[in-house]
Amino acid sequence: MNDNHFLNKIFNPQNFKEGDLKTIFSQYQKIEFAKNDYLIKEGTTANYYYFMEAGFARSYVIDLDGNDISTKFFSSTDIVIDWHSYFLKTKCRENVQAISACKAWKISFENFMKLFHIESFREVGRTRLVNNYFELKTHSVSVIADPAKERYLNLLKTKPDIVQNVPLKQIATYLGITDTSLSRIRKEIADNK
Repeated sequence: MNDNHFLNKIFNPQNFKEGDLKTIFSQYQKIEFAKNDYLIKEGTTANYYYFMEAGFARSYVIDLDGNDISTKFFSSTDIVIDWHSYFLKTKCRENVQAISACKAWKISFENFMKLFHIESFREVGRTRLVNNYFELKTHSVSVIADPAKERYLNLLKTKPDIVQNVPLKQIATYLGITDTSLSRIRKEIADNK
């Protein structure tokens, strides 16, 4: 509970009673990951979820052809969680790996459940879950229905920090295109400026 400035960003103090915030903050632990460390590993059960304070991470799967495909990127204030594994205690199907050094706040499932009686805490969780679902659904439809250039421009608009800090090959797999196609799109955009 050394530095609650970041957690205050996540749990807006105006929405909580002072005692509730102290209880919530006491259940989170600050943790650091080095570049390439795993936050979540495929085949394991997720016992923690994390709020990213700083750094970049990504989730990915290996497809049937052995290709590494990025499924999501995480940066400051994002929640890093495998929803199914964390709540249903199933094995994770994705990996979440640090792209850079990361600082995060973790909470175990047991400690999470201790907080569930706090209505404002439940509301923050519900809102995060719904937003996560909409983001996933929007991305899934976009990969099928939108041109590659539009997908890239949308990522550039909504998550410029990801575009500036994540390797292009990983961005390309997330967008469902080759890194050669992504390079061509980026050149075309630069030439039109």
